[in-house]
Amino acid sequence: MRCGDVWHVLRRDGPGKIQFWFIALVIGVAAGFAALFFRKGINFLQETLYGTDDVRLIHSFAETLPWYLILIIPICGGLVVGLILNRFTDDGKVRSVADVIAGAALNNGRVEGKAGLASAAASMITLGTGGSTGREGPVVHLAAVISTWVSDRMRADGITGRDLLGCAVAAAVSASFNAPIAGALFALEVVLRHFAVHAFAPIVIASAAGTVINRLEFGGVTEFTLVEEGALAFYVELPAFLILGLVSGLVAVLMMRTIFWADDLGSYVRRRTGMPRFVRPAIAGAMLGALAIWFPHIIGVGYETTSAALTGSLVLHEAVVFCVLKVAAVAITMAGRMGGGVFSPSLMVGALLGLAFGQVATSIFPDVSGSETLYALAGMGAVAAAVLGAPISTTLIVFELTGDWQTGLAVMVAVSLSTSVASRLVDRSFFLTQLERRNIHLSKGPQAYLLAMFRVANVMRTPDDPRAAPDDAIWAAIEAGHWVERNATLETALPVFETTNRQFLPVVTMGAEGEPPQIHGALFHVDALRAYNRALAATAAEEHS
Repeated sequence: MRCGDVWHVLRRDGPGKIQFWFIALVIGVAAGFAALFFRKGINFLQETLYGTDDVRLIHSFAETLPWYLILIIPICGGLVVGLILNRFTDDGKVRSVADVIAGAALNNGRVEGKAGLASAAASMITLGTGGSTGREGPVVHLAAVISTWVSDRMRADGITGRDLLGCAVAAAVSASFNAPIAGALFALEVVLRHFAVHAFAPIVIASAAGTVINRLEFGGVTEFTLVEEGALAFYVELPAFLILGLVSGLVAVLMMRTIFWADDLGSYVRRRTGMPRFVRPAIAGAMLGALAIWFPHIIGVGYETTSAALTGSLVLHEAVVFCVLKVAAVAITMAGRMGGGVFSPSLMVGALLGLAFGQVATSIFPDVSGSETLYALAGMGAVAAAVLGAPISTTLIVFELTGDWQTGLAVMVAVSLSTSVASRLVDRSFFLTQLERRNIHLSKGPQAYLLAMFRVANVMRTPDDPRAAPDDAIWAAIEAGHWVERNATLETALPVFETTNRQFLPVVTMGAEGEPPQIHGALFHVDALRAYNRALAATAAEEHS
């Protein structure tokens, strides 16, 4: 087979060909190294700025630093972040998992390149200078930038581009958390949002490659070490985990809504005061620094506090206070547009919530209760799954992060109920709710968002078309007020057909007052439905291939 033929096969039938798996392997290695360098960059910044030898114990070390350093470091970090985002993005916002999901659904598996690289740099600085978020969001988007570059070089179609994106995301997640199974399922469940067989093999290969990169550097150790194995009196104690799942779902919703409320408040204050947008992260840094003077537990990813919760090293009031403060710190960081993800914070909040719940439960029913740390483990999975809207991959991530596979039933029970509760109170997940706030309706399925992908101008019949609408009928419809703008989408046009019961709508550009509209053509109802039906069929074919 000639090189040109191979290239054609890759572009046309990539996922079904063995050659495509080698592309997936290369992307997996590249995304794995990107995740590794991102993590090492955060460690370098924390070691340099805070002077600690072990970044996993950063909050314990920060307690020994002068208060003014704890205050100044996040302010300086926020100012640098603001300048980067102001220069390299058009809206001053960090790109994250939500943008990757939108790229998969609406942009043939592509994301923004320049803004994505700037977001990765901003998030690294945020986490290195004390921002209270996680590293999974920026790592996932950075991996998506790599897959976008490859897709553009290959001129990949939508299916191939999405599969390459899934490969990159799987490798990034597995390299970040040493979790190859969860990495593959995260890409399928959260980003691609289907489990098509054709995508499974290349995504697994990429995920395995990312894990190898992680283990070459850090070994095969888990992120968290549990001191004791959890004990579960199955039939007696399971109702407690059902209640924990319910509480975790409500806390996850509260966490998400707090973040969105804080973001709206930050935007309102900025509009009213007229402050430059690059100042916003610095103000958030000042608030974080002031909070960290008294509670350094909020600094960075928070693995030290999460580990303390999983090993039962905190008392009840500490678990409750740290849980509340972490939610506040995450909201401040994200509302300040400083960068980072929500997965690691949700793990910390869930572990603290579960520990507090477990301490109460085991004190009330000591004779029938297992270990309180088992509740911390279940709570960690339950809150994170509700925030991500990913019960399968989150459950597996919890197992792979801790290495404890013996308590699966308790975790699964809590996760199932938390996701069921949270998905009814928000738009399925934190990421899909973010997109809903931008009027991108991915949470409602392809039947909703596909309509927004078709411009009326691309579906209409032009005046020179042999099947064009008669001129007198077009003007009659315009006089009746039944028309659509040229730049509108089918999402706008189809409801007009339903209310007017017309066979077509004039496509116009309205002129100034007193000037006649410019007629570009007519959108026929049958043409709109035909385009919509083809898109639905193509989506269904991809998801079931």
